Amino acid sequence: MCDETRYLTFALGKGRLAKKTLALFEQIGIEMEEMKDPDTRKLIFTNEEYKIRFFLAKGPDVPTYVEYGAADIGVVGEDTILEENRNIYEVLDLGFGKCRMCVCGPASAKELLNHHERIRVASKYPRIAKDYFYNKKHQTVEIIKLNGSIELAPIVGLSEVIVDIVETGSTLRENGLEVLEEVCPLSARMVVNQVSMKMEHDRITDLISALRKALENEEA
Repeated sequence: MCDETRYLTFALGKGRLAKKTLALFEQIGIEMEEMKDPDTRKLIFTNEEYKIRFFLAKGPDVPTYVEYGAADIGVVGEDTILEENRNIYEVLDLGFGKCRMCVCGPASAKELLNHHERIRVASKYPRIAKDYFYNKKHQTVEIIKLNGSIELAPIVGLSEVIVDIVETGSTLRENGLEVLEEVCPLSARMVVNQVSMKMEHDRITDLISALRKALENEEA
């Protein structure tokens, strides 16, 4: 179907995002059966008909692959895009993987936020936390980067509050914590390399239009 010899390369965040993205691509006629094989050890998957290649990557690495041109296009959560802050174009909200980035903690911490007191904030997302407190709330805080169970930080006294992704809030409730403030809504987004957008403008915009139409049909 395509005369172009160059492949468009996609980096997909591993896990649920990749599965939902592939299902969406199937709706517009682009299938990748090999990727459904749970035992496959392949790293790159090719659709010869459309001259498209897919590979799976850890979420935080997707914007890096796209910025440096190793992938033309990426699909990853908005939290990763905000935290990585790469020079890439965000072109489409895919609408799935919806959740929220929130400031959470014990109910008693609400007053500390209201009075803009200097507090400690633990997060896997120090850039997002800093931007929220310094640029939106104009509150001076000490930000502590953690990688594991963030909910532990206020319980053991490492921090007064945390900034983390909230889906259902059940983990928070089980640990005596609650959402105190919402930072921003999140969902899966499509991002594009800046040079690729110029060089392959028509192919990429046609693809985005087809995906957008498929998403609108889902909502209808």
